[in-house]
This record gives sequence, C-alpha cells and structure tokens, in this order.
Amino acid sequence: MKIKITQKHLDNFIKVGLIICVIAIIIQLFPTENKFKYHFEIGKPWSYELITASFDFPIYKNEEIILKETAELLKNYAPYYVIDTTMAQKQFNKLAADYQKNNEKPIDNQTFLKNKLEQIYAKGVISAEDLSELNGEARTKIHYILPNRLTRQIPVKELYTPKTAYEEILRDAPEQVKDYNLNLYLVENLKYDTATSNVAKNDLLKDLSLTSGMIQSGERIIDRGEIVTPESYAALNSLKIEYQKRKSSLQQSSLVIIGEIIIITALVALFFLYLNLFRPRIFDSFGNLLFISLLILIITGLASVTVRYTAWNYFMIPFALLPIIIRVFFDSRTALFAHIITVLIISFMVDNSFRFVVLQIAVGMAAVSSLKDMTQRSQLAQTALYIFLSYVGLYLAFEFISEGELKRIHWLPVLYFGVSSAFLLLAYILIYIFEKIFGLISAVTLVELTNVNSDLMMKFAETAPGTFQHTLQVSNLATEAAKKIGANSLLVRTGALYHDIGKMKNPHYFIENQMGGPNPLAEMNFEEASRKIIDHVHAGVEIARKNHLPEQIINFITTHHGLGKTKYFYNSFINANPGVTPNEEAYCYPGPLPNSKETAILMMADAVEARSRSLGVYTEESINDAVEKMIDSQIADGQFKDAPISFRDVETVKSVFKEKIKNIYHSRIVYPELKK
Repeated sequence: MKIKITQKHLDNFIKVGLIICVIAIIIQLFPTENKFKYHFEIGKPWSYELITASFDFPIYKNEEIILKETAELLKNYAPYYVIDTTMAQKQFNKLAADYQKNNEKPIDNQTFLKNKLEQIYAKGVISAEDLSELNGEARTKIHYILPNRLTRQIPVKELYTPKTAYEEILRDAPEQVKDYNLNLYLVENLKYDTATSNVAKNDLLKDLSLTSGMIQSGERIIDRGEIVTPESYAALNSLKIEYQKRKSSLQQSSLVIIGEIIIITALVALFFLYLNLFRPRIFDSFGNLLFISLLILIITGLASVTVRYTAWNYFMIPFALLPIIIRVFFDSRTALFAHIITVLIISFMVDNSFRFVVLQIAVGMAAVSSLKDMTQRSQLAQTALYIFLSYVGLYLAFEFISEGELKRIHWLPVLYFGVSSAFLLLAYILIYIFEKIFGLISAVTLVELTNVNSDLMMKFAETAPGTFQHTLQVSNLATEAAKKIGANSLLVRTGALYHDIGKMKNPHYFIENQMGGPNPLAEMNFEEASRKIIDHVHAGVEIARKNHLPEQIINFITTHHGLGKTKYFYNSFINANPGVTPNEEAYCYPGPLPNSKETAILMMADAVEARSRSLGVYTEESINDAVEKMIDSQIADGQFKDAPISFRDVETVKSVFKEKIKNIYHSRIVYPELKK
C-alpha cells in the first residue's frame, strides 16, 4: 500500500523539523559546566529551599583566615641567598688594574680599599629592589648559602646595596679615594635561591590546615528565610567548592543532559502547542513560526554568550525586546507566553533564578500592557521608561527584603537596567527589518498606510472620486464592527481603504464614478460587462504590488468579493435568456474566500454600504431589512466558511452596520426660505 504524502503532511514535517532544530540549538546554548545554582551573601536571608549535605565534605577556611594563618607561620621565615665570597677580591683587582692602566702607577690606599671591600662583600651586597621587597615583607633576616653549602644567618638591616656600600666607603675614606669612581666596582654578590627558599617555606606551611571541620552527609545547612551567618556562609561556600570539584573532575553526566533535554523540550513544546490550539493562524504559517523561533533563539543566545564568555552582567540584555516585537506583529497573549517560556529557559543559565524569573515576567507584563497599539514612535520610548521603572521598583523591593538597610543596597544593577532599557529603542529598527524579511505588518505601517494624503490615495481620490468616497464609508463601517467583535480594527481600516483601488484603471465602468453620463457597460453583452467589473480585482492587485503594499493588504483586495457573482449581470442574462445555462466562470469573482475576521468584516461592509446607496427610502425598517438580506445571502453562498467568525460576531456586525447607516442617512431639518 502506497503512503500518499499530501502538502499538509509535508507542512507538518517541516514544522516538526523546525521545533526539533529550536530544541537542539537551545541545548547547545546551555552552559556545559555545572554551576552552583545558589547565590548567597553574609547577612542576607536564604531565599531557596532547605539545604542538606548530600555527601561528606570539609568546611574550608575563608581566604582572610588562611592569609592570616599563613602570615603567622611565615613570621620567622628567612629566604635563602647564594653569596659570592670571591667578589671582594675580583672587584679590588679590577679597580687596581684599571687605575694603573689610566695613571701608570699602582693605586694608593690599597690596604684601606681592600679591607673595606672585604668587609662590605662579607656582609653582602643586594639589589635595591630585593632589599625593598624584604622590608615590605617585614623580613628581619636572611640565610647565606656558602660555597661549601653551609648556611648562616644575617640581619637584613646589615645588608648593603651598591648605593649604601658606596656611602659606607666614603664615610671615613682618605681624600684620594674619593676621587676614584668606585660605583663601577660595587655590584651585588647575593643571588636569591628560589629552590631552597621554596623548600624552606613549604616546610613551614606544611602544618597549615585549609579546613576547620567536617559536614556529614544528611546534615542540615540552612533553610529558607534564615539569615546567612559567617558559619553558614563557610558551610555553603565549602559545599560550592566541593560541588565544582566533583563536577569538573567528571564529564557532564548523561543524566544531566537528559534532564536538560526534557526541560527544554517540554517548554518549547508547550509554546508550540499553545500556538496550535489558540493561535492557529500563526501556527499555520511557517514564516510566523520561523520568525518567533528566531527571536527566542536570539534572546537565549545573547544570555548564553553573556553568561559563558563575558564578564558583563546579564541584566544588560534587553529581554523585553521579545514581547515588544511579538506584540507589535501579533497579540499580547502570544507575546507574553513566548516571553515567559524564554525566561524560564534562561533561568537555568543564571544565578538567583527566582529573582530573575520574577523580574523578567513582571517586565514582560509591563511591556505588553504599555503597547496595546503601537501607532507612534514615542510609544516605544514610553515603554522603555515603564520597563526601566518596573525593573528598578522590583529590584529595590528585593533589596529591601534582603538587606533591610538603604546603605547596604547595591546600586550598580540600576545602571544595568538603564542600559537594557536603552537597548529597547533598537526595537523600531528591528521591527522595520523583520517586516521586510518575513513579510509582516506592524501597527505603525498600518497608520502610515491610512494617510489619505499619500500619493496613491490622492491619485485614487482624483481618478475615481465616487469609489474613493465609497471606500471611506466602508472603512468607517468596518472599523466600528471590528472594534465590537475584537478584531484588528486598524488592519480592517487600512484594508478597506485599498480594497477597490483596482477601479482606478477604468473608473468610468462603475456607477459611483458616472456623473449622470451614459454607462459604457450598457453597450456590452452581459459576459463582457461582467468581466470588466471583475477585472478591478486583478487591477487592484497589480496596482498594490506596483506601490509595494504589504501582502496582508493585498489579501483584502483579492477576498472582498470572495467567490461571489456579479449578480446584476448574471441575473440579467438569465432573465434575458430563459432556459439557457450561463457560463458561470464569466460571472464569478476569482476569490479566494475571506480567511480572517477582518476580511470577512470588509466583505460585509462593502456589500452593505453599496446596497444602502440603492435604497429608495431610508427608514429603520428598510435599513434593517437591507442589512439582514445582504449578509444572510453571503452566508447562504458560503462566503464565510473559511473565516474564523462566529454567528454571534455576525449578529454584532449587523447591529453595528444598522446603527451606523441610520446615523448616515438620518433625516435633517428643512430650513425655511426668507420671505421677501
């Protein structure tokens, strides 16, 4: 038996592949090292669950105590230097030879100079840097290593540098000696012995203990709400050290990887399940799924790179970009759901996950709430300000709870929140880029398209004035109806303004543009006249693409008549040719049918507005009857079977149309003429 693979099956395979790719990429973005997941400070309350030791581990002393004990043990430490005992004789011989060469006679005061050099080099000449280091470490003595490997101690204060040795010679030297350039013959004869010094130091430090006790397996360490004391801090820090030692000594266990896969798969699957159940229009479009998945991966990737490879604080990342951009293109619930899923995934990468999740979810709510309809650039700056205030307010609340004193609050994160909020201003550029790449449309673009003073709209009003007035009325009707049933009123308004632009091609074929003159369609047969009327849909698409209108607006042009007939010519043909079967295709619009609430509303508004102009008498009864018959006939023709609109919505739309048309054609008072 052959398995038939339909386009629907292929689409589902592609979507499943996309979901698997998203999960795989996020798993790769997860930190490979297992970090200690608790954040703690002395004096702050423990905000996590009860901690008990799962294994035996020692309590490590803190760095301050270790340094103090190390200094105590090294108090009597004396470094080792190798002394050159032949240096005095070498330098005296060099001095005598140089003097005789230059003066052609033996050096004067030989006995004095030789004794002085032997006295100075016997105690040792050391570099000024080494002596400064010894004094800085408070060393009072050093060890000499003599040629026979014997050692002896000498106080540091008795050591010479080349400068002090020169001063010592000149202190009681004869006048002739002062003329000698003795600086050339005073060099260091002490060299630091690293190996011997390190052995001596390690012998002293071998009794230094890095621990101060043991924690037994199962022993209670700290519970939620308790203040972290120095003792509990030492225990927690020791647990952290042992945890990281154990994890670094082994490869990441398979259980850890399985756990990560389960969590990420569950969260990602929940999000796509939400789209499938509650937002099928988004789920059915692969482009929409790819766009949202890309946003989630970008934010998750930024968090991963920041945590793993940089020293920056992760609060500088503009996490609120995700709900802002999704809200602009789709709806608040989808934006918030995507944001929460992303925040939960990232919470496994950061420390203090509880605070991170609370802050980010609250910020996401603030972002979505402040962008109900983004129609102006200034709204983005306002949203960034609201997000910054939300960050600061919640962060300070956490600090008040944990610190209890203003002077102990850490203010640096406020700067991070400011940087993150400033980055949100990039959303406007990103919105424009995503519009072009994924063929999406934002409220800002819709507002720009509703400008009736644009070149296209001005040309429309000039070329087909009657049709232009018709579109304005249809736009008003459709906008009010969309507001009542919760549809996108701005999208309907924009689509209504452009749905009949195809009539610009041959405006004189349409009755609303014929100023009482002859009707050119009357000279054609019914099929030809019908095709001329139907052609305004094709012409509208052509004009729209030429003027780079979004596909969502073009969708209104192609669907505003659905698969309906040009009933005037169809009925006229049947009446004029009884018993003759008409060519159905010649009288039917090409479609497709309306596929959304917004396109369905426009179809109803377009038909009702046109019908209302042909009423002979405008009474409440005639208007109600016209609206009911027109929309009921569309329902009977199956025009709304592809649109997600309910009967209740249709009844609401009818009532709105009736009320609006009554207001348009209400009776007016007749002003009396002035009698002469």
